[in-house]
Amino acid sequence: MRIALVEDNVSLAKGIAYQLRDAGHSVDVLHTGDEADLFLKQEPGDLVILDINLPGKSGLDLLSDLRERDDPRPVILLTARSETQDRVKGLDAGADDYLVKPFEMDELAARIRALGRRKATAPKQFVDLGPLKFDPGTMQLFEDGTALEIPRRELALLAALFQANGRTVSKASLLDQLYGAGSETDEKVIEVYVSRLRKRLGPYDIHIQVHRGIGYSLQGSIA
Repeated sequence: MRIALVEDNVSLAKGIAYQLRDAGHSVDVLHTGDEADLFLKQEPGDLVILDINLPGKSGLDLLSDLRERDDPRPVILLTARSETQDRVKGLDAGADDYLVKPFEMDELAARIRALGRRKATAPKQFVDLGPLKFDPGTMQLFEDGTALEIPRRELALLAALFQANGRTVSKASLLDQLYGAGSETDEKVIEVYVSRLRKRLGPYDIHIQVHRGIGYSLQGSIA
């Protein structure tokens, strides 16, 4: 999942992001309400972890704006023990869950999995990708109704290229989408994933075009 983590405590945000990335998620870390507001308006994603008390725009205001824009991303609120009324307001405003600080990472991971299961049980929206079928919502690729065994990072790469609709996507942009803005992961990892994914898709006449010094694009029969 691509997760936007909005938390003004830098050390806490760094610790959460590290463990979520280690679990395979892409994490965009934002520290102020105004920074998060701009980011959430421009960038897609699967989930928002949102602290209520933020510098600038508050977490509750960010949540209200998300729902007014009909943004369907699930939101997990992070609150202090004394913020009972804010938790109620947040849930009424459209938050999907909340956690009270301090919390265990295992519990946050479980909440994320639960919200992910909701998404997985939604009706699948298949698109044809050559002879295969791709579900962008759950990032699964199927051959004759059977899901192909492809590592999640490579599927995330495929989803990012698919969503570009044939346009070239830079290596830096792909890195952000796979690991999140601010990640210290080297861009060379994208080259590795592209190489592996090209080998998997080649037999199906689906090709990832390399544009030297620019980025990559997905080529093939897409409908």
